[in-house]
Parts: sequence; C-alpha cells; structure tokens
Amino acid sequence: MQAWHIDKGTIDGADMTGRTVAMVCEIPGNVLKGGFRVKVYIDDGASDPQQAALLEVYSGKQGGPVAELAKLVGEVVSVERVPITFTVDQGHGMLKIAEVGLAELEPYRGPTGAITTLTDTIFSTVPGAPVFVGKATRYVSKNPDLGHDLDISGFNALQSTFVFDG
Repeated sequence: MQAWHIDKGTIDGADMTGRTVAMVCEIPGNVLKGGFRVKVYIDDGASDPQQAALLEVYSGKQGGPVAELAKLVGEVVSVERVPITFTVDQGHGMLKIAEVGLAELEPYRGPTGAITTLTDTIFSTVPGAPVFVGKATRYVSKNPDLGHDLDISGFNALQSTFVFDG
C-alpha cells in the first residue's frame, strides 16, 4: 500500500491541493522486476478533472520519477474514488482507504531522538528525498481482487516528503 497526498500544487493548471491518490498492490516476487497488480484509489473529494489529471501523472503518462514507478505496474485492476484519510505528524503516519486498507506508522528514532532516515536508496517511491523508516503498528488490507485479507503489525513502513517542480 502506498499513497501520495498533495499539500499544494497543480497539474496542468488544475489545483490539486488536498488531493490523495493511493495504490494497493499485489507484488508477485522481486519488487524491482515489476508485474504489480494494483487497485488505484482517488480521494472522494476529487472532481472528475482532478481524477483525470492524477491518473495522467500516476499512470506515468506525464513522465518524470512517477513514470519509473508506473513501469512496475503490470495490471490496473480498478480505479475507485473513495474516502481517504492521510495524516502525518512528527513522523507518525496514518493512511485509511475506505474500508479496504489501513496503515499506521511509528517512526524509528536514533540515539539522539531524531527520526531514522535513509538517503539515496532504491527502496523508496520518492526518488531523491530522505525516507523515514519505521514500523507499521497496524496494517490492514481487505482486497479480495488482489488476494489480500491481511491484519498484521510490527512490519516495516516508510514515509517521505517530496517536491515535484516542473
């Protein structure tokens, strides 16, 4: 499960402030080999033009770093507009996608109390930005189309912030 929340910005002149797009993925082996089966979720506050613009970006049609991620997708099972909650506060994060997904993140901290980060890593969907490493205090995915019926805790989780310019 991964999501991108847009604090502020535009796509081709359309305001995207406050919009969230998320993907729940079934990854059939090595993540770098691709072939993902995904369900794409757009927050239910998005208008039809905003949804179309977000899909242009997250399908890779607009190019840039997201296009590299899009190359890993083998099949888009569905695109749905649903309620999405996305919060980040001092490294703690929560993503809720309708009734199909929930991810909660508690950051790891180093000896000084600073949030543990990775830089220049291939294991991130945010190229060029530091990745905050933590554990999923809870992860739920109820997606029969992807073979998911999960309710687990204590596994790894990542979050990051980024800026796309241009």
